[in-house]
Amino acid sequence: MSTFLSDKSKVIAVDFDGTIVEHKYPEIGKEMLFAFATMKALQQKGHKLILWTIRTGPLLNEAVDYCRKNGIEFYAVNKNYPEEVLEENISRKLNADIFIDDRNVGGFHGWSDVWSTLHPEGGEFAHQLRNPEAHQNFKKSDGGILKKLFGNK
Repeated sequence: MSTFLSDKSKVIAVDFDGTIVEHKYPEIGKEMLFAFATMKALQQKGHKLILWTIRTGPLLNEAVDYCRKNGIEFYAVNKNYPEEVLEENISRKLNADIFIDDRNVGGFHGWSDVWSTLHPEGGEFAHQLRNPEAHQNFKKSDGGILKKLFGNK
């Protein structure tokens, strides 16, 4: 498989409920197996972690404090960078290289799979596309729509 991102550090957005901890929203569930160990190892490799969660207000503060008590200080929380000022009532997507979330297709694969996917054998960053063809914006055609409509003339 071809590598789709370089070996440099990446920005990784990480969901909280169902990813860092088990789903118990609005409570904080038990830590998912290897969650904090993996996130610490990712930070040691130079990656910037962003907490990316639906939680806001006091529930968000509880999640941030829980992670801090477990040794994780995020680069940013629900923002692209710490100083970013968000406009109220604007839905937006973070600018991250990787998203770790339990709501992706196929569900959350577990932190050991996250680590082995991003850093096989503990080595350099090597995020692999599982289906590189799915990232094509178009298919090459044999002459385009005009040829299909009017045939060969």
